[in-house]
Amino acid sequence: MDTRQLRAFCTVVERRSFSQAAERLGVTQPAVSLQVRALEKRLGAQLLDRSGRRVEPTEAGARLYRGAQRLLSLEDDLLTELAEEAEGELQGTFEIGASTGPGGVVLSGLLCDFAAAHPHLQVALSVFDTQSVVERVADRTLELGVVGAAPKHRGVDYEPFFRDTVTLACPPGHPFAGHTVTLDELRGETLIVMQDGAGVRRLIEDELRARAGVRLRDLGVRLELGLQESVTSAVRGGYGVTFISRLSIENDLAAGTLTEATVAGLELEREVLLVRAAGRSETRAARSFLEFARSRLP
Repeated sequence: MDTRQLRAFCTVVERRSFSQAAERLGVTQPAVSLQVRALEKRLGAQLLDRSGRRVEPTEAGARLYRGAQRLLSLEDDLLTELAEEAEGELQGTFEIGASTGPGGVVLSGLLCDFAAAHPHLQVALSVFDTQSVVERVADRTLELGVVGAAPKHRGVDYEPFFRDTVTLACPPGHPFAGHTVTLDELRGETLIVMQDGAGVRRLIEDELRARAGVRLRDLGVRLELGLQESVTSAVRGGYGVTFISRLSIENDLAAGTLTEATVAGLELEREVLLVRAAGRSETRAARSFLEFARSRLP
C-alpha cells in the first residue's frame, strides 16, 4: 500500500476535516482528497462519510484506520532506525511541546543551550495547556512533550523528568507575602486561576479534594484568565493571587515584582513529566536532548 495515501487518510480521520488534514500535512486540500479517493478506489470501499458537518470514518474506514496506524508506526520506526545509523551533526527539525509552567522558563532555556550546541538542528518549542500537549504528542505532531500532569490517554507514555513546586503568587506588599495562610483566609481574596486543562489547575483541584474535601470553585474563584502569562500579569497588577509553578516566576520573585505564600494543609510539589507517543522510537535528536537536559536539571 502507498503509505502516503494511508497517512493522508489517517490524518483526515484524526482531524475530522480535509482542510485541517491538509494544513497538518503541509499540502493542499485537493491533494489530500485525491490521495483518499485513490485509496478508496484501490480498496473498493467507501472509507469516509462526508455527508455531515464533520468527516467521519465508515465501518470499513474505522477498521482500516486501526491497521494503518500500525503500518505507519512501523514505517516511522524503520526510518528512525536508518537515521540512527547516520553519523555527524544533528540535522533536521526537533519539535517538542510543553505546558506553560515547564515551557516558560526551564525548558526554553535548555532548548536555547541545546540549539547553540547543535547549529545544524532546527529546534521548535510549542507551548499549550497540558491536555493539548498530550494530544499533539499522541497524534505525532510533536515528538516529545513536557507536562505538569498526566491526563489519561491510551496513545502516550509518561516518565518522570524533574520536580517542581507550585506556590501561591501574590502582588508586592500583599499581606500573604512570606506567610502560610489558611483556606479560610484564601476565600477572602480574589483567586485567579488558569483555564481548565492546565497542569497546575489539575494539581490544585486534586489537592483540595483529597486533603481538604473542597472544590476549587468553593474558594470563590472570580477570574479565569487562560494560561500562565495572563494570570501572572494580573497578579503583578494587583488584581488577585494565583497558584503557579515556582520555576516560572523565579525571575519575578528575584526582581520583587511578585511575592509568594504557602497554603496550610496543601502539598503542592509535583513531578514534571516527559510524554512520548506509545510505541514510537526515539530519534537521535530526542535522545541527545534528553541526555543534555538531564545533565543540567537538578
